[in-house]
Amino acid sequence: MSALASEHCEACEKGTPPLSEEEAAKLAADVPEWKRETNQRIWRKFAFDNFRDAFGFVARVALVAEAEGHHPDILLSWGRARLALTTHAASGLTRNDFVMAAKIDRLQQEA
Repeated sequence: MSALASEHCEACEKGTPPLSEEEAAKLAADVPEWKRETNQRIWRKFAFDNFRDAFGFVARVALVAEAEGHHPDILLSWGRARLALTTHAASGLTRNDFVMAAKIDRLQQEA
């Protein structure tokens, strides 16, 4: 499990610069299941046996996101969830996105 999962998201203000492509690539190595779109966004699909399990996972993600103050875009359907992360204040990726990805991976492993 990535050490990023033990970190906390830090508040970003509008105008915060996004990570460089190099910084994003380095952090992406810590959450290898996530797909990266340059330094703009990361996303991952999760599969479940039914809607209840997918919904339960998304609910747990929502609680962590609220506690961290960093919220993913969530698409929920029967047996599937797709989560995407970006930092709107930075118009791209920040360390917070990778911290949340690692926390979400930890939730998935605990399920």
